[in-house]
Amino acid sequence: MKRALDKTDEKILEELTRNARLAHNDIAMKVNLSRNAVRLRIERLERDGYIRGYTIIKGAPPSEVAPINALIFVYRKDRMRGAEVVRSIVSMPEIVSCNVMSGDLDIVVTVEAASSDCIHRVWSDISTLPGVLNTVTSFVLSCTK
Repeated sequence: MKRALDKTDEKILEELTRNARLAHNDIAMKVNLSRNAVRLRIERLERDGYIRGYTIIKGAPPSEVAPINALIFVYRKDRMRGAEVVRSIVSMPEIVSCNVMSGDLDIVVTVEAASSDCIHRVWSDISTLPGVLNTVTSFVLSCTK
């Protein structure tokens, strides 16, 4: 026969939902019970169907370092016939966006990479493209939105 959950059971379920690998002793300290009492409660919760299993959520390991972002301003030799430059830029995997601009700027490229060396490589690849007159690169120091 299933028992109704009390506040301690709910707290145990909450802790296990956050981290299913949490040790009984760690849960015991959070709910103010002995380790053995927590073990017995978890066994009862499993038996009564409140806990139907433990699962693994597969994913990539978290990156230790946030990606580095940079803007590369690209000036083409001929704005009207420089479509090949844009095609080459958008094919690079580190490019987040490539915007053809009006006014003084020609192309603004947003780059996201794991290191400044990778951004340097992207800059080098872009600056040596036939049809590129000049580039200016700025690293993003912070992003507010």
